[in-house]
Amino acid sequence: MASLWVPLALTLKVALWATAINLVLGVAVAFALSRWRSHAREVVDSILTLPLVLPPTVLGYYLLVVLGRRGVLGGWLDRLGIELVFTWQGAVIASTLVAFPLVQKAARAAFEAVDPQLEGAARVLGLREAAVFFRVSLPLAARGITAGALLAFARAMGEFGATLMIAGNLPGRTQTLSVAIYAAVQAGDDHAATVMVLVVSATCVAALLLAGWLAPDHTRRSRP
Repeated sequence: MASLWVPLALTLKVALWATAINLVLGVAVAFALSRWRSHAREVVDSILTLPLVLPPTVLGYYLLVVLGRRGVLGGWLDRLGIELVFTWQGAVIASTLVAFPLVQKAARAAFEAVDPQLEGAARVLGLREAAVFFRVSLPLAARGITAGALLAFARAMGEFGATLMIAGNLPGRTQTLSVAIYAAVQAGDDHAATVMVLVVSATCVAALLLAGWLAPDHTRRSRP
């Protein structure tokens, strides 16, 4: 079982960090897009959704191009003594990238469902835009945002392709559960692979069930 706990702990750390980062970035971008009135909005939204449809290895390659030592940002970071390739932080970046659209899409839909009259009433009462956001818009959109965050957490738990390319397969350092399952299968250790598969599956099913329960439509369907 020792072979399970180390990658499980690393996977949970990576998934939690990725989810936390996406909650900040995804909510900010989603709110901006929900209030932006421009034909370019859907173009931007499509670009931000690309991680959902691009092969994970393509995303991993992009990350290597950007963050590698000879990359656009990697060379500059290397001079500062910051190394992201083959580190757990690199796995966080990969998981954040692939899970971002799930938070952004859910948050945008939740913000667009907020009644603008309620926000207008708050402004009439003298609240500034920041206060309107934190006291009206965000609380009303919270269920949808939370559902998106749970979906992103489940996606980050199962991330494989981009993580393998940017973080590698270093046991105890960058080997997440999905990578450990691959390594176990390659080594012929079916028992370890089965146990890890069951753990990942149970965690993701629980997250999906909770996300479904928190989805805004659930509230409407459950009303008599």
